[in-house]
Amino acid sequence: MANTILVGAHWGDEGKGKIIDFLTSSVDIVVRSQGGNNAGHTVYDGPNKYVLHLIPSGILRPDKICVIGNGVVIDPVSLVEELRGLRAKKIKVGKNLIISDCAHLVFPYHRLLDAQRESAKGKQKIGTTKRGIGPAYGDKVARTGIRMGDLVQPALFSAKLKAKIRENNRILKALGEKPLSFKKIEEDYLAAAKVLKPFVTNTVAFLHKAVAEKREILFEGAQGTFLDIDHGTYPYVTSSNTTAGGACTGSGVPPHRMDRVLGVMKAYTTRVGEGPFPTENSEIGDMLHAMGREFGATTGRARRCGWFDAVSTRYSTMLNGTDEIAVTNLDGLDSIPKIKICVGYKVGRKTLEVPPSDLLQLQQCKPVYIEMDGWLSPTDKARSYEELPAKARKYLEKVAELAGAKLRLVSVGPARDQTIVL
Repeated sequence: MANTILVGAHWGDEGKGKIIDFLTSSVDIVVRSQGGNNAGHTVYDGPNKYVLHLIPSGILRPDKICVIGNGVVIDPVSLVEELRGLRAKKIKVGKNLIISDCAHLVFPYHRLLDAQRESAKGKQKIGTTKRGIGPAYGDKVARTGIRMGDLVQPALFSAKLKAKIRENNRILKALGEKPLSFKKIEEDYLAAAKVLKPFVTNTVAFLHKAVAEKREILFEGAQGTFLDIDHGTYPYVTSSNTTAGGACTGSGVPPHRMDRVLGVMKAYTTRVGEGPFPTENSEIGDMLHAMGREFGATTGRARRCGWFDAVSTRYSTMLNGTDEIAVTNLDGLDSIPKIKICVGYKVGRKTLEVPPSDLLQLQQCKPVYIEMDGWLSPTDKARSYEELPAKARKYLEKVAELAGAKLRLVSVGPARDQTIVL
C-alpha cells in the first residue's frame, strides 16, 4: 500500500472514517495532519459505533501507531474526554498514540470569538461548528498561539496563558461577553497536560524514521477538498488545508515520500453548513434523511444532499493529484429509477468545466445533467464487484471516468465487510 494520502473529494462527510478504518489493516501508522475537533469520523466495528474527533481512526486497531501531527489544532480538554471515552469502551490507548509538540491549542476564548463572529454575520453566516478552530488557526498565523510543547511546561504555559487571557478578555468585553477566569482555564488545561504529556513528542522525527524503515503510513484527511482555506468555496470553508498538500505541511513528511492519493466520494454529493451547492436537491435529501442517513457525526446537523457533481470532482482530482477513488454510500441510491450526474455548470450562455473561484458566479451556476438508469435492487449484500447489479457497475464506471481516476473501493454499507476492493 505504501504511503497514502486520503482526502475527501467534496465538502467533507464522504465516509472517510469507514474507508480509513478499512485501509488501516494494511498500514503501520495512521496520521492526522490538519483540522481540529470540528471534524468527526464514524467507524463501525461489528455492532460497536465509534465517533472520533481528534484521534486517528487507526486507534481501533491495537497494533497500529496513531499520530496527531503539527498541523492539527487541539482542544486538550476535549482530547482527554475522547481518550477516556475510548478507554471506557476497552480501546487501548498508550504507546500507540503520539502527539506533535508543535500542534497549536484551542482555548475557550477561541470558541467564544468563533460564536460571536458567526452571530455577527447574520444571514451571511458560514456555518461554523463554533469549536474555535478558525480563531485558533488565526493565532497560529499571527504567531501568537500556544502549542502542545508549551502546555507540558507548566510555568511557561501559565505565563503565556495569562497574557492571552488578558488580551482576549478585553476583546470579549467589547463584544459584551463576560470575562474568562484565568485560574479556571489554567486548572483545566494543566490537568489535561498531566494526562497528555506522555504522548507529546517530535512527531516529524518519528515519521522520518518510519519512512526510512519503509513502514507504511496512511495520512487521514479531515473535512474535504472544497473546505480547503485556499481552494475551497471561500469564505464557506474551514481554516486549514484539507487538500493533499496539507498532509505534507501538517505532518512534516515531504511530497516525494508520498506514493499515492486516494479520493473518497459518495455516490451522490452532500455538504454541511452554508455556501453554494449547485446540485442540491431537496427530494434526495428528504429521502436520505428519512432513511436515517446524512446527519453530521460531530454536530448532528442534517446534511444538504444532491446529485453527484462531476464538475467539482474533476477539479478535486486536479488539486489533489488523485490517483484512485473510493465511492461510498452506493446503497443510498438503490431505490432511485433515474439517477442524474452533473457534468457541467451553466452560467448565462457559458458552460464551465471547472467551478468558478468567484462566489457570486458559483451561486449563479446551474447544473448540466446526464441521466443514467438506476438498478432498483439492494446492493448492501454484495461482497464483490461482480455481485453488484450491472447498472450499478455502469454508474460507478461513469463516475470514475468523469472523476479522472481509477476506481479502487466501493462501500455498500457502514460495516467493514461491506467494502468491495477492485
